[in-house]
Amino acid sequence: MDLTIEIDEGSGFCFGVTTAIRKAEEELAGGRQLYCLGDIVHNGSECERLRALGLQTIDHEAFAQLHDAKVLLRAHGEPPETYATARANRIDIIDATCPVVLQLQRRIKRVADQEPDAQVVIYGKPGHAEVIGLVGQTAGRAIVIERPEDVERLDLTRDVRLFSQTTQPLEGFRRIVDYISAHIQQPATFRPFDTICRQVANRLPAIRAFAARHDVILFVCGLKSSNGRVLFEACRAVNPRSHLVDAPESICFDWFRDARSVGICGATSTPTWLMEACREAILR
Repeated sequence: MDLTIEIDEGSGFCFGVTTAIRKAEEELAGGRQLYCLGDIVHNGSECERLRALGLQTIDHEAFAQLHDAKVLLRAHGEPPETYATARANRIDIIDATCPVVLQLQRRIKRVADQEPDAQVVIYGKPGHAEVIGLVGQTAGRAIVIERPEDVERLDLTRDVRLFSQTTQPLEGFRRIVDYISAHIQQPATFRPFDTICRQVANRLPAIRAFAARHDVILFVCGLKSSNGRVLFEACRAVNPRSHLVDAPESICFDWFRDARSVGICGATSTPTWLMEACREAILR
């Protein structure tokens, strides 16, 4: 197959995910039993690789039953209740919460504590691990909105304090800010906090440019990755011949018919080795 294949240098693990995986590998290298609360990254292939090294993934129900064990908290972060359970059950926590997420958790908690009458609003995906941790900083009273249209659920006669999940698109956040700014009713006040991770946000314009350079785009990411979905849709918007796969086995070779160049890219949860495996599968 006479194809030029380029792997996007800007794709792959973000800083937070890289740190969490390094901490897991270091602990497992010592032969110690290690649990991870939830998938360490939203990529099934990487989770399977770490499982083969001995990492055991557990859910919150199993975590509550553990005693005298060692548990890694992934980059997404956890609510205060998780730390309380760890103290009560003598669980040794390896905290791999991303520093950007940790700073956001502290900011939300500070605002929620200091302004109990304000509506704390989080622009994010309901049920996402990071969002659960953020809502936990407010004792559950934060309002989560997934789309700019959801802003209609807010009471704009009351103070609004707006935050964002770190991986949400900047465009959506700015639309929400513009709407609330135009519709807030005095004397209510509105304060937005732009808490979107720039390492993630900056990938959008870069990945659009990458997608436009190639005939076909192969976007590699786990099917659970919300960040991956946003980036994939950005690729497809500029290149209709963009295809999402979670493993080399998912590749359909008809996609490359009449193509001269293929670009391979991925999410912040996509390991480089998996993108390389997809390239090798195409070349075989």
